[in-house]
Amino acid sequence: MIDKIKNEYEPVSISHPGETLRDLLEERGITQAGLAERMGRPKKTVNEILQGKTGIIPKTAIQLERVFDIPAGFWLERQHQYEEWVERDRSKEDLRSHIDWLKSVPIRSMIDRGWIRLFKDKTLQLNEVLTFFGVNSPNEWKAIWLKPDVSFRQSRVFKQNPEATSVWLRKGELEAEKLACEPYNKKMFMEILAELRNLTCYTPEDFVDKVISLCVKAGVAVTFVPRLRGVPIYGVTRWLTPTKALIQLSLRGKFEDLMWFTFFHEAGHILLHGKRDVFIEERAIVNEQEKEADVFARNFLIHPKLWKKFIDTANYRREEVVCKFARELDISPAIIVGRLQYERRLPFSHMNDLRRKYEFSKP
Repeated sequence: MIDKIKNEYEPVSISHPGETLRDLLEERGITQAGLAERMGRPKKTVNEILQGKTGIIPKTAIQLERVFDIPAGFWLERQHQYEEWVERDRSKEDLRSHIDWLKSVPIRSMIDRGWIRLFKDKTLQLNEVLTFFGVNSPNEWKAIWLKPDVSFRQSRVFKQNPEATSVWLRKGELEAEKLACEPYNKKMFMEILAELRNLTCYTPEDFVDKVISLCVKAGVAVTFVPRLRGVPIYGVTRWLTPTKALIQLSLRGKFEDLMWFTFFHEAGHILLHGKRDVFIEERAIVNEQEKEADVFARNFLIHPKLWKKFIDTANYRREEVVCKFARELDISPAIIVGRLQYERRLPFSHMNDLRRKYEFSKP
């Protein structure tokens, strides 16, 4: 935890550059009137600078440079530091009025996963959360994430836990921003999906990077984001731009067949449905689009004719038969077991030894 704590040192205050100028006058034995005369400026103006009532502008900085042989940039930087400190101090007062909002945000989980840094000062912690979301205050967070026309607000999980859900969704956005995607290409995406289908036999260490690197070539950013408590989402599909789609997976359910089915289900949404829609997979919402994505994933993983031929055999409940069929299709046997269980052709307690569990490595 120590390495997650940010150095929170901030100066209690930063003085106006007029204070530095007063010290310099005393050091060199120059009066205010003398400085005004050397600069060619009114005595009142010089006095207001020394009293911190007037800031140093470029014209003044150049004059001070000539008088004291101290670069104009020094004076302008001092003025900038002072003005920034004043504004930050004012901003901290504004943030204090929103401290209670932090209670609804899963800060501990975000820190444990390394998504944000830990601060002892609550205003600094709030600032860190707002930076994560890319907003100025909780008011802007509400305006962006809770506005009526946001598609994912229709999601049951978003209605129940908007803060935690928005954290998970935002993390997917941030990870996707790191991926330089080519413009979306439907034909290429279909070709890539065919190649990825064969990766179902591999472990995450072998397929994750491959999935990501291949999909960006077709304009699809794929991110794997550990799920958060209170956010029971398997995956989400949405368009970040008209030419860049996002598939975000959580590994909820952990079994490999669920992960792969979710991935191809989300791919189905990209191929079949509109760019303005957002699809959050909670396994609780059933509509025509979700059914279409289910059919796409099911048929892409196992061709309907091959599946019918397989289940027409009387011995598909035998493990060796399932494994043989998987080898013929060049896919993981877990895909077959999961579908048999889903269609109630096999008890949920059977053949789970053929279904590997995937875990995110801990930070």
